[in-house]
Amino acid sequence: MSESIALTREDGSPVFLDTGNKHHPENGTLLGFWIYLLSDLMIFGALFATYGVLGRSYAAGPSGADLFDLNLIAINTALLLVSSITYGFAMISMQRRHAKGVIGWLAATGLLGVGFLAIELYEFWHLISLGAGPQRSAFLSSFFALVGTHGLHVLFGVIWLVTLCVQVNKHGLTRANTRRIACLSLFWHFLDVVWIGVFTFVYLMGVLP
Repeated sequence: MSESIALTREDGSPVFLDTGNKHHPENGTLLGFWIYLLSDLMIFGALFATYGVLGRSYAAGPSGADLFDLNLIAINTALLLVSSITYGFAMISMQRRHAKGVIGWLAATGLLGVGFLAIELYEFWHLISLGAGPQRSAFLSSFFALVGTHGLHVLFGVIWLVTLCVQVNKHGLTRANTRRIACLSLFWHFLDVVWIGVFTFVYLMGVLP
């Protein structure tokens, strides 16, 4: 078995280096994950640009002002923002080497993510039941593409959270698990930032005349 340097640094941050693997550069995993996030950012950038071009193309159909329920979306936004706070507590528990605390806070984050997805699915169902499905207009096509892609990312994040809870419960806070928790932290906070853009650009500006 290859030798590895300390599980965490003095400040409690995870280490992304396996000294037994000469082909694994320092912080290689973290760098690779940042590159993945940048590729994801380009995808969302393209979706935001598409919505920016098509967001007022209603084809004589309903507009955002006719469809969006800002109270419901505000609740959804609060769920996702609070989930970032609970994930922060999971990171603190990880630095303190408290596995049960990590599992508890990750589970709380996952539940908030499930609540977010439930509200988003209800919104989609409600819009489609009103005849405002993605095929109704270019505005709705771009809306469902942008918001739906973000929702899929949240779904994958929740699956990742469940997987990490199982792994930490089974193997504890190993070097691999701390690295995965740190990477998912970047992913989860990235989704929050994207959602703030969606909430502002799609929903708030969408209700303007």
